[in-house]
Amino acid sequence: MDRTGAPTIAELMALLAAKAAEVETLAAERDALARRILKLEEELALARLHRFAPRSEKHLDRVFNEAEQASLEDDTDDDVDEPVAADLPDTGLPEARKPEGKKRGRKALPADLPRQRVEYDLADDQKVCPCCSERMHRMGEVVTEQLHIEVKATVLQNARAKYACRNCDRTGIATPIIIAPMPAQPLPGSIATASTLAFALVHKYVDGTPLYRLAQTFERAGVPVSRGALGRWVITSSERHLYRIYDALKLRLRSQEVIHGDETTVQVLKEEGKAPTSTSYMWAYRSSEGSEQPIVLFDYQPGRGQEHPQAFLGDYRGILMSDGYTAWRTLKGATHLGCMAHARRRFADALKARKKQGGPPAQALKFFDQLYRIERQARDEMPGGGETQASYLRRFRQKHSVPVLDTFKAWLDDIAPKVVPDTKLGDAVSYSLNQWEYLTRYVEDGRMPIDNNLLERDIRVFATGRKSWLFCDTVDGARASAVTYSLMLTCRACGVEPLAWLRHVLTELPQRPHDADIDDLLPFNFERHA
Repeated sequence: MDRTGAPTIAELMALLAAKAAEVETLAAERDALARRILKLEEELALARLHRFAPRSEKHLDRVFNEAEQASLEDDTDDDVDEPVAADLPDTGLPEARKPEGKKRGRKALPADLPRQRVEYDLADDQKVCPCCSERMHRMGEVVTEQLHIEVKATVLQNARAKYACRNCDRTGIATPIIIAPMPAQPLPGSIATASTLAFALVHKYVDGTPLYRLAQTFERAGVPVSRGALGRWVITSSERHLYRIYDALKLRLRSQEVIHGDETTVQVLKEEGKAPTSTSYMWAYRSSEGSEQPIVLFDYQPGRGQEHPQAFLGDYRGILMSDGYTAWRTLKGATHLGCMAHARRRFADALKARKKQGGPPAQALKFFDQLYRIERQARDEMPGGGETQASYLRRFRQKHSVPVLDTFKAWLDDIAPKVVPDTKLGDAVSYSLNQWEYLTRYVEDGRMPIDNNLLERDIRVFATGRKSWLFCDTVDGARASAVTYSLMLTCRACGVEPLAWLRHVLTELPQRPHDADIDDLLPFNFERHA
């Protein structure tokens, strides 16, 4: 200060600089708080939709189509600085043919079901004409069909004849007693036949019935079976017999040209070195959609490390479809693909989280919808002139998909600097650009799938059952579940009825040595030998 007590110019400048720095700090904090609020609002909106709204992506497509129209009118929102729009390239793609509508009305009962004829006739005193009182003659019949189902338990009494020698008995020689042998049983000493085991396994792993409810089902049938006994049936069937089918399928899966890979969570209560509330994983593997030997395998592991797919697939040299999780990409010998559905889903979440419909997420979904439309039309067409389906699909993609992908990439590069990073839209744009090499590789080879939805549909069966039984009690139970889910889902992929297949396999496997050929028991060969 000077002699009069007034601040000097230097002091005033320092004060102004301090105030300016404080204002900048407050502005930065305000911007950070605004971004934080925006992110929390998006998370809240998605959480509400996840809990209350339909989850089908087919249903969401109608919302997206409406959003595309809205995007032309209003492209502004808090997660992007300015509107960004792009037109789809015209590649000459023909108009898609509308699918034929489903016929209404009740479907006829399957012709292969056995028929039991029940006849109804008039009493003799009713066979007189009410008009002239003369005797009426039978002119035909009216036949209607009803579905009749009976669930009943029976007991098999295995009577084994015993033989002894009377001559040895008379002469005082030790009398030999010979008993007629029985076929080897799946669980020796158990009351469960192959049919009973198949019934229990299908109810648990196909219908998603927890063991305590399955025990109630047996009790209603008049056969009290404890939940512990059912658990032993499940685990022992897997450890003694079903793992042989699983190992045979695993060898064949490794020789497939294309493998889908993914993972999902599972809780195991009694696992050494882990808390009961900790998370373990089911690693899932599947053959391609067009495979002549459809195979779906689950592999239980306590963690999510890269060593698990490396151990399962070994030195696999084929095509591997997965999401962006880095553990899959550590398989150096494989040709890696990215899942287009994962990228699309991020933009779908960004659209659902917005306060206003439309905008960049809707624009991005237009690109995805066009790419999937190309895939549908390519697969509906039949190649001619001796061309293979894979060759035709590659040529179709090169003509129609590549221009769309090029335009999409230019749009992503243009919008990337303009979006707020820590938002759903920013996450979707960043993911797509980071995974672009893997996402677009499918256009190079007609054998390559565009996404991982094929395997995700199989995992959904496991996830649905998990909602019912919630957790596995032991590691042995988790491994048995992995084996049995694998076989049930492989049956589904092969179009094989799982109850009939399990009944046949659990009857045949105990009769065959461990080194015997079991190719005829694999699900994709079952119809020829059943």
